[in-house]
Amino acid sequence: MRVMNGEVRVGIAGVGNIGSAHARCILEGNVPGMRLVTICDGNPARLGAAAGIKVFAKYPEMIRSGEIDAVIVATPHFSHTAIGIDALENGLHVLLEKPISVHKRDCERLIAAHRGPQVFAAMFNQRTDPFYLKIREMIREGELGEIRRIHWTITDWFRTAAYYASGGWRATWAGEGGGILLNQCPHNLDLFQWMFGMPARVRAFCGFGRYHDIEVEDDVTAYMELPNGATAVFTASTGEAPGSNRLEIAAERGKLVYENDQLTFTRNEVPMSEFSRASEEGFAKPGSAVIALPISGHGEQHAGILRNFADAILHGAPLIAPAEEGIHSVELANAMLYSTFTGKTVELPLDGVVYERHLQELIATARAKP
Repeated sequence: MRVMNGEVRVGIAGVGNIGSAHARCILEGNVPGMRLVTICDGNPARLGAAAGIKVFAKYPEMIRSGEIDAVIVATPHFSHTAIGIDALENGLHVLLEKPISVHKRDCERLIAAHRGPQVFAAMFNQRTDPFYLKIREMIREGELGEIRRIHWTITDWFRTAAYYASGGWRATWAGEGGGILLNQCPHNLDLFQWMFGMPARVRAFCGFGRYHDIEVEDDVTAYMELPNGATAVFTASTGEAPGSNRLEIAAERGKLVYENDQLTFTRNEVPMSEFSRASEEGFAKPGSAVIALPISGHGEQHAGILRNFADAILHGAPLIAPAEEGIHSVELANAMLYSTFTGKTVELPLDGVVYERHLQELIATARAKP
């Protein structure tokens, strides 16, 4: 789709918390080359705050209005698929909030609709964080050597009962398709596969309503095995305070830890397996040195993804987060949930048809939210 006058005219579908934040970012001039033209939301009360911006009550009308070149989809999760497909089939560039869809089959349907030259991106803003960029760089350039173990604890996603009561769609199978894995952790799951690749198998233990009066998971511990034999433990919760966020990577060349805005590499003088084979002492360890990597700040975050989206449309810049890659975090979330429900290890790739059927059964039998 050709953009006229070197400016991307954008509409936002959904102006709740995150959609409103994107609107403010654009209106404040933080996204060069992008102009907010329209918004759309099913809740009329939210539309009154958009002075000077054309408003629509129905998404198909905005998509077909001829007013916009691109759409940012920030609606409840289940609607991402239908709105995204409609926008792509009508020639618009699309930026989807996370998760791109609720389950793998809908991700596949959405990705299949991207057949044209449109820019198709996802809001994985944590990919702009210099800490995660550095970790990924060190892995890819071999500074860590072969990875042997990963342990990521993300229990600082604390949410109150009031949070879950703030919207009828929240914390329901029908509204979100899951809990912490589909709402808070898509960023972490995306970063996991972006840094380490997809695991070969998953065994998970989810707590459904462990800390809150909800039907979906608010606590997760998952064990994963990567194709190279490395293992990973992924723990997340919205019920712990103060909680922790600690990523520890054990690899041949040492240990990398990211916690409390500090990235520390304890570097082995000799790779551990090489030292083990060569040493004649039973209790010896390779010498090591602690290196504090000088990183500060957390990057451009949401504004960076918006700017990248505009640059990709206007100048062909490579995307930081192509929407097609969003299927991986959804598949991981689905696999963890399905493993819990079946009590079994799930081999990847996950059968998306089977999981979709399982989710539909959960929705059909779910209790009504008061």
